[in-house]
Amino acid sequence: MDSLFSDRITDVPQSFIREILKVTLDPSIISFAGGLPNRQLFPVQALQQAADTVFSQAGMDALQYANSEGYLPLREFIAQRYRQKQQLEVAPEHILITTGSQQGLDLLGKTLINSGDPVMIEAPGYLGAIQAFSMYRPQFETIAVDEAGMDIPALEQVLDRCSPKLLYTVPNFQNPSGISYSSDNRAAVAARIRESHCILIQDDPYGELRFSGHPRENFLSLIPEQTVLLGSFSKTVAPALRIGWLVAPPQLMEKLLIAKQASDLHTDYLAQRILHQYLRDNDLDLHVNRIIQAYGRQKEAMVAAIGRHFPAGVHCTNPEGGMFLWVTLPAAISAMELFHTAIREKVAFVPGTPFYVNRQDCNTLRLNFSCMDSETIERGIERLGQAIQGMMA
Repeated sequence: MDSLFSDRITDVPQSFIREILKVTLDPSIISFAGGLPNRQLFPVQALQQAADTVFSQAGMDALQYANSEGYLPLREFIAQRYRQKQQLEVAPEHILITTGSQQGLDLLGKTLINSGDPVMIEAPGYLGAIQAFSMYRPQFETIAVDEAGMDIPALEQVLDRCSPKLLYTVPNFQNPSGISYSSDNRAAVAARIRESHCILIQDDPYGELRFSGHPRENFLSLIPEQTVLLGSFSKTVAPALRIGWLVAPPQLMEKLLIAKQASDLHTDYLAQRILHQYLRDNDLDLHVNRIIQAYGRQKEAMVAAIGRHFPAGVHCTNPEGGMFLWVTLPAAISAMELFHTAIREKVAFVPGTPFYVNRQDCNTLRLNFSCMDSETIERGIERLGQAIQGMMA
């Protein structure tokens, strides 16, 4: 059977996080491993009402095939929101509705990456992007990020050395680290990309989930001809809808549309109609504010618990939004070994290793704070702190 598989699928690893989630099915384990929105905040009744409206008013149309670009009123809503929230002029025809933003990554890989092409990605970087792009067998060039943003000298070095096609970024509340690029760092990144033929992808699934600080520039406003935006309703409405989008310049959009048609013809049209009806009938800002208030409290609870229970020498980021923070252990501590110790203490996290390319082990880990109440966070961080202290001892 192995001889039947393509080289590309053999080269792509399983999702490490999906494998970890199997371990956390034990209800006695407090899990900070998932990247899941808080299910208690899903607008269940409002979506049910929206579905009833769609079926009663447009059921036959909503169950039919549709155009590949996506439901026009939904694309108009997204364009209007860019205008209102970020002062960006994005035309609906430059928006393609995708099956989650993960499909956006896959379509970009199909459209732009040949085997061996250099592609720049953050280190640590989003595991889903590493997996999606790996299907097209690029040469990954990793650029370190810290709490100020991207390592500019390292970016310059890679641009000079190999003329990469893509730079993939999550500049707002990055997954996995929770960091956000500063305004100065964004300007510096944009200046270097402007001098190249590189496409910058700004993935922004968490951008609306800001609970402190101030919004910063979108790369589309800095280098519009070289920026692709990815967005999603998974973190603001519900992930099961699998509705995301991408924004791209016209010439690139033409090719992405061909790739989309070859992939699935169009994203779930019924889900698009139900989502749009929900957005028409409800105040999205009011709903998002409920999420922000909850996640902000949970983040503060986790940071405070870490301060009480983690030993000296352990550092964590303090994000202004999103769903994650990043922990750096003393250099001698293996996060993979800590994971197995922590499972025995009935607490789980994601070791940092899968967020890097070609790294076997590291001393970093990701914690998710969006799915737990403050009391559970306190108990889980206390357990994890005990596991860390045991390894350090």
